[in-house]
Amino acid sequence: MGNSIFKKKRDGLQQGIYVVINPFVRFLIRMGVTPNMVTTIGFLGNLLAAAMFVYAGVIHRRELSLDIDDQYQFGWIGWGGGILILFSVFDMLDGQVARLGKMQSTFGAMYDSVLDRYSELVTLGGLTFYFLELQTDALGEIGALITFIALIGSIMVSYVRARAEGLDIECKIGLMQRPERVVITSLAALATGIVGKTVDMETFNALYILIGGMAVIAVFANITAFARINHCRRELRRLKK
Repeated sequence: MGNSIFKKKRDGLQQGIYVVINPFVRFLIRMGVTPNMVTTIGFLGNLLAAAMFVYAGVIHRRELSLDIDDQYQFGWIGWGGGILILFSVFDMLDGQVARLGKMQSTFGAMYDSVLDRYSELVTLGGLTFYFLELQTDALGEIGALITFIALIGSIMVSYVRARAEGLDIECKIGLMQRPERVVITSLAALATGIVGKTVDMETFNALYILIGGMAVIAVFANITAFARINHCRRELRRLKK
């Protein structure tokens, strides 16, 4: 029941966003932009954000060796979050360009799905690298572990759905699907950057915000993955009757 209500609200929000972006979508179609172009641009944005997370780790290591201000790294984390928010729009644009431009294709759907997985691998992988570079901070090890668990959950949510659809089972249940994961990662990184640059670390360590965001994904993405496994088990049992 709760999941059904959440799905209705989520779908309603999605339709509202479509109303806003559809004029821009039609402009892209008139310009000859294809869905695969949009998908590729979105992936490149995620790659750029991941590079910023990695560079934040490199910056931290350099500042540590030079014994200078360690808050500069947070600027790059914040910029990475901002880039993720900006390019997350392309996750919705490619599908709308395909639908409104009547350019839907089996390869396009596969290409979109594959680059979505690559996007999550590089962004969460970049954050894991960043945490691992925090060599003198115990939070770094904790953050790296939690982010790795979040990455596992994120990939498994998508993998279970793909396997289910291969068995002709619709499997879109769960609270932590890709849009939610992208929003949480983006906002956590952006907030970490802002707080880290404006608040002294002795007053409040901004890493708690980023680790908290990763923890939410780690818990609920894996819960979603197992909920989908259970959903498939019930559906397969029903089909056998």
